[in-house]
Amino acid sequence: MNANLILLALCQGLFLTNNVTFIAINGLVGLSLAPLGWMATLPVMGYVVGGAFSTGLVAHTQTRYGRRSSFQIGLAVGLLSALLCAYAAYDQNFWLLVASTFVAGYYSANGQLYRFAAAELSAPAFREKAVSLVLAGGLIGAIVGPNMASRTKGMFDTPYMGAYLSLVGVAVVGMVLMSFIRFPAVPPKVLGSSEGRPLKEIMRQPVFIVSAAAAALGYGVMNLLMAATPLAMQVCGYAFSDAALVLEWHVIGMFAPGFFTGHLIKKFGTLPIMAVGVALNFICIGVALSGVQVEQFVVALFFLGVGWNFLFTGSTTLSMQAWRPEEKDRAQAAINFCVFATMALTSFASGALVTTQGWAWLNIGSLLPVGLTAVALVWLFVRQRSGRLASL
Repeated sequence: MNANLILLALCQGLFLTNNVTFIAINGLVGLSLAPLGWMATLPVMGYVVGGAFSTGLVAHTQTRYGRRSSFQIGLAVGLLSALLCAYAAYDQNFWLLVASTFVAGYYSANGQLYRFAAAELSAPAFREKAVSLVLAGGLIGAIVGPNMASRTKGMFDTPYMGAYLSLVGVAVVGMVLMSFIRFPAVPPKVLGSSEGRPLKEIMRQPVFIVSAAAAALGYGVMNLLMAATPLAMQVCGYAFSDAALVLEWHVIGMFAPGFFTGHLIKKFGTLPIMAVGVALNFICIGVALSGVQVEQFVVALFFLGVGWNFLFTGSTTLSMQAWRPEEKDRAQAAINFCVFATMALTSFASGALVTTQGWAWLNIGSLLPVGLTAVALVWLFVRQRSGRLASL
């Protein structure tokens, strides 16, 4: 670890504080304002759709202005969008809330690049641990996010307005911390220098296909179940504090393993750790289908979080084999677009399914993407094993 990585881990924690607060309240605010019940998670969907649409623009600003300036722009947009969300809640304006979370997606598209930036702040031999440790900074979000949402939701007469306004402070602190991080300088562009391979060629590589699929499907399943959890628990008659507790343990599961996931990847390899992540997703679904007590929600969402960590950290590490330095911005934007597009679909599906089909069918439907992720990992393992045997 070095000072830059520690500061970036803190920024990751603040980014996740924003995300967890959004997840905890957007569906509930959406449910209270939406014209129809199945539209409740549209504000959650707006956040990830905005992220998907922002990936290309963020890649451009990263290339032109460098990591720190681009990240600062993202934090400024996060601050503005929090103010807009607070006003939307005050004005009881559902569509303004959706538009505000769409704008916030630009901040999310920047924040998703913190993990890639971590690898650039460390020696090459340490990059797996650097990625893992910066992701571990999300523990701040695990603790602060749900508790902040719970404590500030009633600060004003308008429910949850205080929670949105608290995110303004989160963005300000993030901007201060980011100003102290020293990222590698953007190399000057030499006239006639290569910009690398076409994006289509990069994306055709098996290692890119599997890393993008694992990141997208892993994040999609996590988002599908996490976004629906506050709604499902409300239907079961539980208080918001119970849902906040479940989300807290879920996000602890997402980021606490970051202190050792990088070490496990170094010791056992990327694909085996990702396979464990898939297995934990199956366990999560099994526990969720076993009942709807608070304890079952906590255990299921905790396993979901740990499974996501193994899959996401592994896919990030795996993806770095797919591009050259001059190709990184375009390739990382392509992976993040896949992630955001999948999250957009699952954000919409989570609200529609949990309000029409129920919690059990939502979990049953999650078996398909988890199964597809398992198939992708087996396919890459077989290809790599065949390649090694052929070279002997």
